[in-house]
Amino acid sequence: MGIKSLTNAIKKKSPNSIENLNLYQLSGKRVIVDASLIIYQQLLNTPDGRLFKNKGGKITNHITGLFYKIMNYISLNIELIFVFDGKPPLNKSECIQERKNRSMKAKEMSDETDDLVQKQKLERSSLRLTSEMINDVKVLLELLGIEYIHPEIGEGEAYASKLCQKGYGDYVLTEDMDTMAYACPKLIRNCVDRSIKRKDIISVINHKDVLKGFELTQDKFIDFCILCGCDYLDSIPKIGWVTALKLIKKYPSIDKLIKETEYTFPENYLEDFKKARDNFLMYEDINLDEIKKYTSIVNKDKLYEYLVNEIEMNPTRVSNTFKKFNQNYKK
Repeated sequence: MGIKSLTNAIKKKSPNSIENLNLYQLSGKRVIVDASLIIYQQLLNTPDGRLFKNKGGKITNHITGLFYKIMNYISLNIELIFVFDGKPPLNKSECIQERKNRSMKAKEMSDETDDLVQKQKLERSSLRLTSEMINDVKVLLELLGIEYIHPEIGEGEAYASKLCQKGYGDYVLTEDMDTMAYACPKLIRNCVDRSIKRKDIISVINHKDVLKGFELTQDKFIDFCILCGCDYLDSIPKIGWVTALKLIKKYPSIDKLIKETEYTFPENYLEDFKKARDNFLMYEDINLDEIKKYTSIVNKDKLYEYLVNEIEMNPTRVSNTFKKFNQNYKK
C-alpha cells in the first residue's frame, strides 16, 4: 500500500519536487532497485493479462519482463543494484495477512469461473511472490553481473533509501511511496503525469523539495505519513491527507492531537503510532561496510542458455537484444 494518497498530496502541495525526465538522462548514474516491487510489477505487466509458463509449469513473466527492463537500463549506461526484502517488522503482519486473504479469495474465484478472460484476471490478482521467484531473479542477476543485497531483516525500500542517502546510489527505483518517509533523496517512478504517454519518460521525486512544499521537518513528515495510513497502521476514518497535514501542523505532538481532536482513534492507536514511527527510523544506523553485497561477472553464454532453455524465451529475440545493447553491456 505504501503511504495512502501521498502521490496525490505531493502533486498538490509540492509539484516542484516532481521532475519528468527521459530515462537516458540518468546515463552514468547508479540506481538502487526495490527488487520485490519491481518483480511483482513485471509479473502483472503483460499486454493481454496472461501468465506465461514454461513446459514445467513455472511462471516466467517476472524473468522475461525483468530481463528486457534491465537491458534497457544497461543500454543507457545506468548501473543497477537490487535490494530484496528481508523479514518484515511484526506490526506489518496485519497488512501482510490482508494481502494473503485477497490473494486466496481471487484464487478461489478463479477456480470457480469458466470465463477465460475473468479467470486470467483473477489468476493475476491471486499472485504473490514466492521464494522460487526470488531465487529465479537472483539467478538472472548473477548471470547479468548485477549486484544485489538481501538483508535478513528489513524492508527492501528502506534499505534502498538509506543506501541512497549514504551515497551508494544516486536514485531509488520503486513505486512504493514509503521511500519518502524513509527520506529517499531521489525516487524514480513511472511518470505520474497521466497526460504523458511515452514509456521512456519517468518521474523523479526530490525528497528535500517535498519537505519544502509541505513545510515540514522530516520528523513531522513521518508523522504525517503515518497519520495518512501506511503498511504499519491503518488510516483513521474522516482523516484524509488534507486533514492529516492540518493536524500535524497544528499540534506539537501526536499525543495532543489524539487527545484534543474530535476524531475517534482506536484504544491502542498512540502505542501503534509510535511503533510505526520506530519502523521508519530503525534504518538510520545502517553501516555500508557491514551489508553483505552479492556480486558476479556477466556470463552471456550461460545467460542465453538460461533464458532460452529454462525460461523458454524466444531465442531470436534474446539474441537480438544482446546485439542491440552489446556496446554498453557490462564486461
